[in-house]
Amino acid sequence: MARLQSFAALAAAAAAAVLAGLLYRRRCSRLTARVRELEDSLADAVEKAAAERRGRVRAQQSLRRALSEQGTSPDKGKQAKAPASYPMAPIGTVQSCFSTRNGTPRQPLVVPLARATVVLNPARVAAEALEGLASYSHCWILYVFHLNTDLDKMWKDPARSKLKAKVRVPRLKGGKMGVLATRSPHRPNPIGLSVAKVEAVDGHAILLSGVDLVDGTPVLDIKPYLPYSDSVKGATIPNWLEVDGALAVESIHFSEHFISSLSNCWAHVQKQALYASADEFQDLIKEVLSWDIRSLSQRLRPHQVDIESKAGDYGSKADEDCRKKEDYQATDSCPIVVYHLHLEGIDVSYKIDENSNIVVDNAALLPSAANQNRCSYLTWRDKLSTL
Repeated sequence: MARLQSFAALAAAAAAAVLAGLLYRRRCSRLTARVRELEDSLADAVEKAAAERRGRVRAQQSLRRALSEQGTSPDKGKQAKAPASYPMAPIGTVQSCFSTRNGTPRQPLVVPLARATVVLNPARVAAEALEGLASYSHCWILYVFHLNTDLDKMWKDPARSKLKAKVRVPRLKGGKMGVLATRSPHRPNPIGLSVAKVEAVDGHAILLSGVDLVDGTPVLDIKPYLPYSDSVKGATIPNWLEVDGALAVESIHFSEHFISSLSNCWAHVQKQALYASADEFQDLIKEVLSWDIRSLSQRLRPHQVDIESKAGDYGSKADEDCRKKEDYQATDSCPIVVYHLHLEGIDVSYKIDENSNIVVDNAALLPSAANQNRCSYLTWRDKLSTL
């Protein structure tokens, strides 16, 4: 009897094992079928996406052909192609130490202390887009010369904008050169390209130094600087660009009155400035003024009150700003021109004689200084201390 019970138990166990095996195989079969079904579905989705991409490409090509053929003459069969349009929107804005075009360096890196913050628009560019940029020492900034006075005319009716093919160049002392052989801001398309030192990156903001960008400049793109490809070994420049010290000044002296007036102004702007102290800000002024920042017409006619601005002159891109920022202090012999430089909400006034000796006379708070809401040295202090 016990043997029969043992046999029955073994038989039951074997039957259970067989049943479990059948269930396992059935389950594996179902899972395999499901995997095949998902793989087929994924393949269909990939093919559908590829077909959609091909369709978009064909549609874009057809649109470009239609736009190019829009101006075809039915009589002569010749195409009067309308210029293609590539609308671009800024991805960010520059918050610079330079409030106006007057005083902004004409080239990048010539004023190492010149700082600016590029603040990106979160709606257009995610903060993750800046990941890795802090590992580079320098970057390229593509931007718009937004303060050019002929922008509306150029964009609304390019054929009648009368853009000058040749512009006056500061180093040639009034001599002209083809606009595409210069860095003039008055170009067929008012797009600027500057290299700057990357000091720090935080969220949607980048702190740069060595900039030649005026406050409020719209930024179109940012690219890393690559020494192995961006620095061309053996590159040459024209002889007129090799003149050493062509725009350098002889000396810069700060008056006692300026020192005291700067101290008073600094108490109001220090929380909004990109500089740690009034002394560092004074160093910035010295770097900016070490190059003659006056327009070409001002240097050629330094004591003529009525200076006519010539649109398109490379050397007079800031003439309008300069005329608004000149005072004439009459003396018995001739008027003394007092020039003004606006930096970080402070109006810095100075004089320069015929031998290029500069005396910085006064610092005054600009009315707009108290209304600025921008990244400051305090914003970046912790980031800079870790560099």
